[in-house]
Amino acid sequence: MLKLVLSLFLVISPLWPLGQNPRVGEPFIIINKKINYLAYIDDGKIQKVFRVATGKTADLTPEGTFNITYKARLPYWRKKNIPGGDPRNPLGSRWIGFDALNTDGSIYGIHGNNNPSTIGKYISNGCVRMYTSDVNELFDKIPFGTKVFITSSASSFEQLARENGAIK
Repeated sequence: MLKLVLSLFLVISPLWPLGQNPRVGEPFIIINKKINYLAYIDDGKIQKVFRVATGKTADLTPEGTFNITYKARLPYWRKKNIPGGDPRNPLGSRWIGFDALNTDGSIYGIHGNNNPSTIGKYISNGCVRMYTSDVNELFDKIPFGTKVFITSSASSFEQLARENGAIK
């Protein structure tokens, strides 16, 4: 009986991913590595487009549909033991982690940075970098479970959003 109740809870829980595509009206993020831009979609329309930086090579920033699973203000950088808020911390002021390649949201993410000149370039080890003010704005708008679609496409954000069910 306990297994049945737990299974039912997971299926109806808002924390459980509801398929690969968002529902129209739900927040959705599209990252197009071909042009290094991120589109924030909500309420059935593209709300804002941001310039980003992605992986040094095409395979470093994974493509597919993922879920936001982890968010942090002033994230700690484990690799070099640099605390959040330190000007040397390349993660900047916010971390929005997603579950790419079966990770938990602590490996791949959308984050700020301490070097704005890198935005627009292919320079990261797999994460998506944003300007500090942009990642702060996005962080406050997207809830856990938000879908992130990463692609390298010649299609417009509107077409990609429509194909993924985020807009009509």
